[in-house]
Formats: sequence, structure tokens, C-alpha cells
Amino acid sequence: MLEHSRPVAFGWVDDDVSSAPGWDRARVSRFARRLGYRVMWPDERSVLSVAEQTRNAGAEVVVLPSPEHLGPVELNRVMDVADVETLSPRLSFARWSTPGTER
Repeated sequence: MLEHSRPVAFGWVDDDVSSAPGWDRARVSRFARRLGYRVMWPDERSVLSVAEQTRNAGAEVVVLPSPEHLGPVELNRVMDVADVETLSPRLSFARWSTPGTER
């Protein structure tokens, strides 16, 4: 399968939360690839929210090292546009569904 034809995962590591950001990025990348996604990372200069960056990337899922990497309000916003997967603990959150909409 061509790299550009694979679905997109948006990788998110909050450097203020992570004690080892490089290691967390590597874990997120490996996990997303294992699930069949190609990983896109945020533009470090962006002032957009994670939800907006996820939408702009056309990502199906946001992959986080742990739930602490997104606050509850931003997690809610992200779930309007994508699924969320966390590594530790291993959790999956399906995006919110709205009647009459399809994925």
C-alpha cells in the first residue's frame, strides 16, 4: 500500500506533560503505524488547537501517550472530528456521532 493512500493519524505529545517527549513520539509513531496509519505531527509554530490541526490534517484518529496530554475540553473538541487512542493506559475513544452524519 502506498504511504499517501493510508489513513492519517495525528500524533500529539504535550512536552509540558511528557518526561521523555522523544520517546513518547517514537511510541506514538510505532503504535499508529501498527494500526495501519501514517502519522502526521503538528506544526510546532501553529497556534491552532489540536482539534483544528486534526481536522486540517484530515486525520481519522489522534494518538496520545496518555490521556493527560489533552485537557478535558480539548479532548471533547477532538472527539468531534476524530477517534482518540491512548497508549498508557491503553484506551480507545470513538468520536462523537451526530444523527444523520457518517464517517
